[in-house]
Amino acid sequence: MISAKHLILQHQLKQFAQLSEADMLMANKYWRFRTMGRHEFFNFSNSICRHVGFVLKGLFRVYYVDPNTELEHNLYFIAENTFLTSLKSLLTRTTCPYLIEALEDAELLVIEHEHLQQLYAQSHGWERFGRILAEQYFLFNQTRSESLLTQTAEERYVALIENQPDILNRVSLGHIASYLGIKGPSLSRIRAQLTHK
Repeated sequence: MISAKHLILQHQLKQFAQLSEADMLMANKYWRFRTMGRHEFFNFSNSICRHVGFVLKGLFRVYYVDPNTELEHNLYFIAENTFLTSLKSLLTRTTCPYLIEALEDAELLVIEHEHLQQLYAQSHGWERFGRILAEQYFLFNQTRSESLLTQTAEERYVALIENQPDILNRVSLGHIASYLGIKGPSLSRIRAQLTHK
């Protein structure tokens, strides 16, 4: 009997990569349920990422710590119904320069890199999943880079709120300021200006 959590994953896999029932049946034995407490790490800096997770519940931040200043810089916030990994580390088997931390108590279904490789070898559907996952992370990175180059902090803030409307209820303003590449007082000013518009 398949669990309700696996049914959520299967629904997402159908939408994400058009996987067939046979593809999903092939992979069911590999997905493991994992719980994480607030402030636990899915991936540590300077370690090799060995898993892809599917977030059932909770919110994660991807960030790095500047070795010179020890300041944290948030890159992404990853919420429910999203696949979570350090893709470059996963693909190249090299260490990852950033950390992935649960900002809330979280639940995931997790698959190991080795099992994904077995699925890629057995199924075009799973190969498509791998390609689309890589494309998604490429778009994350491209969009993030372009926003830092071409948008003002206010435009980045508005885009964040539009894309993740509940983010202000789930993430501290300090983390949001770090994501926007600004200091707390600047974020307060932006929020005040937008309130008056």
